Amino acid sequence: MKIPPKDKYFMLDQNFIIDAGDKEYVLMIRDLDDKDKPREKLLEYGPTALSSAELLAVVLNVGTKKEDVLQMSDRILKEYGDRTIMHNKNPRSLANELNIPLYKACQIVACFELGHRYFKDNQRGKVVIRTAKQAFNYLKDMRQLPKEQLRGLYLNSRYQLIHDEVISVGSLTANIIHPREVFRPAIEYAAAAVIIAHNHPSGSVKSSKSDLEITTQLKAAGQILGIDLLDHLIIAGNRFGRVEN
Repeated sequence: MKIPPKDKYFMLDQNFIIDAGDKEYVLMIRDLDDKDKPREKLLEYGPTALSSAELLAVVLNVGTKKEDVLQMSDRILKEYGDRTIMHNKNPRSLANELNIPLYKACQIVACFELGHRYFKDNQRGKVVIRTAKQAFNYLKDMRQLPKEQLRGLYLNSRYQLIHDEVISVGSLTANIIHPREVFRPAIEYAAAAVIIAHNHPSGSVKSSKSDLEITTQLKAAGQILGIDLLDHLIIAGNRFGRVEN
């Protein structure tokens, strides 16, 4: 059987799984001049003048007794990633992972769902991923995340990205990551293939025993379902590795 080149993804080949200080002080709302408060800034200058954290603060409106709304927004985006959070559709998991009230998580999910409904048709099919480098470039927002995160990229038969989902946040083990969590979105969105990726906050791109076990389980599950697992990337800063299997 002819073996395809290793620098491109091929869905028909089921065996193609290869490698590859101090905390800053965050200003609270009450510390800011009125003109610099997120809501007032939005009214005065429009949404383009606000950072992602400020825009999220406008959505959340108020914080909690333990955390100012701007502090909360800044932490949420730093821990979860400003692009990654757009794809979470489960308020309960979001509330648990980010340690925020459930109603705040509902606000976030509802806000981004509105955006998806209006703009998903314009974006669908524009991103094509054929190589590990292209997947790494798309996932650049994972490079500096402080927590380990498992992400799934779901492709159609033309290698076009049709869905992007955060599957899990926290330490990854084969006992915690079940194939159903990875392949459920693939079935829901009729994906032909999936690429999974997780980050190593430690900076290492070396595969762990758990990484190998997860990849083995998912590869076997994908073969049963007829959905190719194209790759498993490990992202650390400006580098990436590929899990050998």
